[in-house]
Order: sequence, then C-alpha cells, then structure tokens
Amino acid sequence: MEVLLLPGDGIGPEITAVTRNVLEALDRSFSLGLQFSREDVGFASLEKHGATITPELIERARKADLTILGPVDTAHYPPAEQGGINPSAALRINLDLYANVRPSKVFEGLPALARNMDLVIVRENTEGFYADRTMYAGTGEVMPTPDLALAMRKVTRQGSYRVSAFAARLAAKRRGHLTIVHKANVLKLSDGLFLSEAEKAAAEQGGLTVREEHVDAMASLLVRTPDAFDVIVTTNMFGDILSNEAAELAGGLGLSGSLNVGDKNAIAQASHGSAPDIAGKNIANPVSLLLSTVLLLDWKGAETGRSDLQQAANRLDKAIAEMLKNPDTRTSDLAGALSCSDFGSILVEKLSDVCRDSID
Repeated sequence: MEVLLLPGDGIGPEITAVTRNVLEALDRSFSLGLQFSREDVGFASLEKHGATITPELIERARKADLTILGPVDTAHYPPAEQGGINPSAALRINLDLYANVRPSKVFEGLPALARNMDLVIVRENTEGFYADRTMYAGTGEVMPTPDLALAMRKVTRQGSYRVSAFAARLAAKRRGHLTIVHKANVLKLSDGLFLSEAEKAAAEQGGLTVREEHVDAMASLLVRTPDAFDVIVTTNMFGDILSNEAAELAGGLGLSGSLNVGDKNAIAQASHGSAPDIAGKNIANPVSLLLSTVLLLDWKGAETGRSDLQQAANRLDKAIAEMLKNPDTRTSDLAGALSCSDFGSILVEKLSDVCRDSID
C-alpha cells in the first residue's frame, strides 16, 4: 500500500517527517504493508519544475493508496501563469474531492473556549464563490471596470446532493444529528437549491434528526451551544469560515484534522498554514497533520474493508489524546517543552506500548 508524502512549504517537511515516523511505527505494529514515497510540492516543486504542482504529481496522487499533504504557502506564490498554482485546490478539483471533513473536539486537559464540543463540519469543496472552483475556463471573478468587481457563485444539484449524502452517512455513524447550514432566506436560488438537495439526502438516509440554520445564526450558536451539534453540512465558503471558528473554539487549528474526500480518493491535509516564521526551528506542532492521518487511515479502512487500518487509526487517535492530556508531552505552543521531533519520538514509543498492551 503506497503512502505518498507531499511535505509542502514552511513547517511542512518537519511535521511530515514526524507523520512518516508515526506511520512506520503503526506499520510495524499492525503489519499494514505500507510503502513510502515522497514528492516535492509548493516552492520546492516551483524551483525544480517551474510549477508548484505538476500534472504528473496529480496523477501520482490519483493512483496512490494514501496521500498526505503538508501545509502550502499559497499567499506567497507567484501568479498561476508563472507556476504559482494552489496545490490543494488543484488536487481537490482534479481528483474531485468534493467533501472537506473537519472535526472539532475538545481534548481533555487543554484549555478551550468551548466546552464539550465534539462535532464535524462537512464543507462542499469544489463549488461556491471560490474563483478557482467556479468556471471551466477563466475564473469566477471579473472586473468590467477598474471600479467594479464581480464574483459568481456556482451551486449545482449534483454537488449539493453528494456532499449532503456524505454528511448524512457520517451523521448516521455518529450520533444521528445533521444540521444543514445555508442562507436561503437571502440567496434564494443558490442556497435554496443546496437546502432542498441536503434535505433530500437526509430524508433518503433516514433515521436522522435534521435541523437547518442560517449561517449567521450558526456562527453564534457554535459559541453559545457547541455541544448541541454533531455533523454540520454547508457550502464551500460558509464551511471554510465555520470550520475555522469551530477549530478555534475547541483549542485552535493546530488541534484540528482535515480530510478531503471524493468517491475514489482522499487526501489528508493539515488544517493550518505553513508558518514560515518558525520553519526549520523544530518547534512546530504536528498534531493537525497527525489527526488528518487518523481520518485518512479510518477512511481507507472503511473503503477497503481493512479493519487493521481502522484499528491503527483508533490507536493513533487515542495516543495523541493521551499525550495532549499531559503538560509534559506537549509542544511549546501548548505550554509544553517538547520539540516537534521529540513529540514524534514519544508518540512512536507510546504507540508501541499501546500496541504491545493490546497484544498482551
């Protein structure tokens, strides 16, 4: 089973190296049969190939069993015509990764603005207002005059239904509660279409408690009653904003995993940026990418019927939570003293102990 590692920019190589070490430990304990390959993406690829991501790399990701993408520094890339392509968007579009899965939960022992939050936001990933996901050719933004800018929003019946069906299936596996977030009272056609398809998907799933909320109200409710929500499904931009809000309420983006999912492929990706200001200092927190890897292993296990992958995901998830509970086994951003690599080393030891205990 091939694991394709795409380290990315900034702190990406450091946290990706930790992730590889952890996967190698899980491979030894669970006999997963993992084989690793590494390819440049981002600035390293731009320097080597003239583009931050190449068509050949996209095809590699399409064929790989597991793909892990580190953070990328898209804000500092040159224009796309000069090779500065957003690797994340390119992979999402070309592999049709239409669901962005963003769990937010409060870890025991860590401070959080919310209490008892344990929810998942499922964000539509391939449509909406974002210009690079709107048009077949060109972008969804135009400037007819120097003083007028227009943005077009794309919402399709198929795109709305399939992401909502994904969210409904996920809700059925969790606590059976699905919240549809929209703004159909104002965006009557586009959000109206999304809402109707989401309601249809939820009804076809059956057995769910379904509620709908306007996005502005939802932003308030995440603060006021975060424990009232289980799975939330919404459109691209709304999901982007709400998932960041939820992550911050639960402790920060560094504690939030992210998985981009399609019908045939999935890519784990850190939910935070590349943090170039601390790159190379060995102080980055690798938890976000590790939690994203948990999601990826669990997804692949479910898709292929491999319980060993799901067991490995569960072991990793529990080991991370145990480390975060103890101030002595946290990185400096969480008031701990561990470096990025030290966190990884202790996690590898803990995984080995947990797995030995399960065998005994």
